[in-house]
Amino acid sequence: MITDLWLIGIGTGSPDHITLEGQRALREAAIVLLPRKGPGKDDLADLRLAILAAAGAEAQVVPFDMPVRDETLPYQERVARWHDAIATAWVAALPEAAHGPVALLVWGDPGLYDSTLRIADRLSPKPQIRVVPGITALQALTSAHAIPFNTVNGPVTVTTGRQIRDHGWPPDAETLVVMLDGTCAFQTLDPDGLHIWWGAYLGMPEQILDSGPLAEAAPRIIAKRAEARAAHGWIMDTYLLRRQAL
Repeated sequence: MITDLWLIGIGTGSPDHITLEGQRALREAAIVLLPRKGPGKDDLADLRLAILAAAGAEAQVVPFDMPVRDETLPYQERVARWHDAIATAWVAALPEAAHGPVALLVWGDPGLYDSTLRIADRLSPKPQIRVVPGITALQALTSAHAIPFNTVNGPVTVTTGRQIRDHGWPPDAETLVVMLDGTCAFQTLDPDGLHIWWGAYLGMPEQILDSGPLAEAAPRIIAKRAEARAAHGWIMDTYLLRRQAL
């Protein structure tokens, strides 16, 4: 049983992204749950271990195997069952004599396009939850490209690749930040007047950046993304699109 669950945002891959509050929480946690995501993704576990070491954490590290989503199910049901299975895996992995705060290291920030909080809601009895915010992929992306997040007094729409693919460019949107896009949904948009800033492995030594008019940059990004995924076995990337004056 988990009585205290700490969700600690760890940024996008660099130990330097951990806030002082996050470092302190890692040192004070009794147990850290470490997801294993299958062959070819050992780098993700190693990064978490490096972050723990850099913070001086001495918590007991308890690995668990991440369940696999059933791709044959409708999307909403697929995700719901996957979240149920993850919550069960957390509890099953803990030793019987476990006590003290249990921590999970969450990429970016636990409140932005991450489901850890929703999974935690499935635990029964519900633990006391503490969230430590982290640097988001949005911050890391705009910092890496040295661009502002928004235009002067301009709105920003944060969405997903699935939404872009299914519904296209949102009406009246000026700046679009796209998360969770595994299919390069930007290639489904009319590129006229669009500029893209893209980044993968943000904050890590493997960081890759590209930018330019969408019509010119899209083929480069698609090729770089495929090459990087083949080399590492996984990829985390995001991008910002903005309408430019024609």
